[in-house]
Amino acid sequence: MKNKPIQAINWNRPTSELAQVFWEQQWKQIWFPEEIAVSKDVKQWQDFEHQDTYKKVLAGLTLLDTVQTNVGMNEIAKYTQDLQEKAVLTAFGAFEAIHAKSYSYIFTTLCKNDEIDELFEWVKKNEFLQYKAERINEVYSSIQEGDSESLWKAMFSSVMLESFLFYSGFFYPLYLGGQGFLRNSAEVISLILRDESIHGVAVGYFAQNLFQQFSSEVQDTLRVWGYELLLELYQNELNYTNDVYAETGLCPEVKAYIRYNANKALMNLGLDTMFPEEEVNQIVMNGIRNEGTTYDFFSQKGSTYAKAKVAPITDDTFRFDF
Repeated sequence: MKNKPIQAINWNRPTSELAQVFWEQQWKQIWFPEEIAVSKDVKQWQDFEHQDTYKKVLAGLTLLDTVQTNVGMNEIAKYTQDLQEKAVLTAFGAFEAIHAKSYSYIFTTLCKNDEIDELFEWVKKNEFLQYKAERINEVYSSIQEGDSESLWKAMFSSVMLESFLFYSGFFYPLYLGGQGFLRNSAEVISLILRDESIHGVAVGYFAQNLFQQFSSEVQDTLRVWGYELLLELYQNELNYTNDVYAETGLCPEVKAYIRYNANKALMNLGLDTMFPEEEVNQIVMNGIRNEGTTYDFFSQKGSTYAKAKVAPITDDTFRFDF
């Protein structure tokens, strides 16, 4: 029996409606952490009272980006059939690696080597951080060839990671940076957040297209699975927040921000939101909110980034009608 011929990707014949949009926007906004002057934060850092919390939220982000780089995007891309979507996911994986390295750049600039070593030991020992990484990794590792339901579950989990679980870590740098404190480190986080916004929208869009192929019965089953996973991750995230933010007095505000982003993740997937609307810290929201409709993809690389401007992307670019 003759093997099926191996196909070459042909970008001149669009096979996925928005794949090329996602591809082009991601590469237009390429950046590297070394181009941002984090060293300007050193003086403020030396007298900062809550260094431990700051270091831990970045270390937690490093672990999640490592999972997304080495497992998540690779596994989803491997089992995605459309070659253009596969290419987009592969590109996203490269940016996840940049993100993971970015946190180390901040650590190297602000911390001593023994502090950094202790921090990465803490990553291995924190039960709540390990739980969410292992739970997401488990879904990624369960994708089966030809099983679209397992692929959708992995896409759902990816959106949960990038549009929801990352944000307990993003909160603190954005909160401080918005008040002019450790501003250059916050700029790194803003650039990472901009990428993650595209990843969440794109993977959510791919997941929605896949979801439409299922029968109504299968859709109902997957919805239940998804909401149950979200609740499981949410309960763990509350515990993680209590653990990491305890000394700051910010736990209630971080939790409100978490719920806000859980709803955003569901919206990216075309699903009904779970949590009621509530007030979220406006200092943090200024970095990501655009008239309350979707994430602000920023019109340039950032106020402290001095390399190149990026063509703006609007809400309409990522408004999908099904």
